[in-house]
Amino acid sequence: MYTPPESPATMELAVAPIRRLAPRASMPEKPFLRHFGFHRRPATSRRPRGPRLSATSRRSASGAGSPHFTGEDNLDALLQVLPSDLHDDLMGEPGRSQLVEVILDLGRLPEARYQGEIGGKYLRPTEVTMKDLEHALDAVGEFIDNRAGMAGTLHRISAIKNREGAVVGLTCRVGRAVIGHGDMVYDLLRYGKSILFVGRPGVGKTTAMRDIARVLSDELCKRVVIVDTSNEIGGYGDVPHAAIGRARRLQVPEPSLQHKVMIEAVENHMPEVIIVDEISTRAEAFACQSIAERGVMLIGTAHGETLKNMLKNPNLSDLVGGVRAVTLGDDEARLRRSRKIVLERKAPPTFPFVVEMRNRCYWVMHRTEKSVDMLLNGKLPLVEVRKRGDQFKVVIERWKIYNDNMLE
Repeated sequence: MYTPPESPATMELAVAPIRRLAPRASMPEKPFLRHFGFHRRPATSRRPRGPRLSATSRRSASGAGSPHFTGEDNLDALLQVLPSDLHDDLMGEPGRSQLVEVILDLGRLPEARYQGEIGGKYLRPTEVTMKDLEHALDAVGEFIDNRAGMAGTLHRISAIKNREGAVVGLTCRVGRAVIGHGDMVYDLLRYGKSILFVGRPGVGKTTAMRDIARVLSDELCKRVVIVDTSNEIGGYGDVPHAAIGRARRLQVPEPSLQHKVMIEAVENHMPEVIIVDEISTRAEAFACQSIAERGVMLIGTAHGETLKNMLKNPNLSDLVGGVRAVTLGDDEARLRRSRKIVLERKAPPTFPFVVEMRNRCYWVMHRTEKSVDMLLNGKLPLVEVRKRGDQFKVVIERWKIYNDNMLE
């Protein structure tokens, strides 16, 4: 991965002490925080120690330079779903700690996909049979909205069905408790501002939500409620996974009811923070606005790869301030040196911060209000790039000129 040369605007933080180096009023970061509207000293100067996961955190098998620490993954539980020959092969695979998903499609070769590898790896020379799928279905149980899980784990099994409703394919996705994602935005979490994460599928949005829930509930002692529509954040079963710490979890009976459960969380459970995954409809966007107006911090994810995508999405654009066309008078148009009809932000954003997750260890952070105004005026805003370098270090680059291909 390309690493820009050192400059005065570049700062490196080791992951281990990052909690103790979070911005305080007496540190050099104070002018930066004032720029983003932070004027109050945090309520606590040190992070209280919270309970750890039941499994000891360990460095992932990829060695130095890996973008995260890895907690328990209960991989053996997921592999029990597979036919015995595939289970044995994967248990003996040296790179199984980087396994992302296993694909079982009727009449095709079974395939395993790994983090950081292009394409997949075939697991055997014979095709998947209906008997293989029936073995997996017996182990998984009931599917809801074509998804199923295993109690006490974070794994997800998704089904592909034919027109008659029979399962003809399975995507067995590995769920892991990854510790360390919260450190990438820890300074923002301390100041209680709502944050929206956007990115394409597979970049780690849900994994980040899980660790942020743990940080907010255990280490910042917030009352956190997770609206868990597909049980991906808190895992399957009635008891949430230890990865979310002391955060509470509301399950959603149907995806179409997510916005109602969000409002219920505020009205019934007195949260300081609400975490919601996959905001996608106008009703959910309106629920986010209502919650933000009640003074509750929101941590959410949305479909889209960049802030520009959000502005173009009619259902979600209001989350970042919305867009409206304004007709200027002749004098005003001459003063601005623009056309008479221009685009402007129509309201304050629901989420003061937007984080574009370009990949698991490269995030672009926007101050939403300023970035949206500049983008609508045809200008490139200044953003902050947060990434992990060698030896698990977090590198923060400030005042970078934004563009769509920053990672390249």
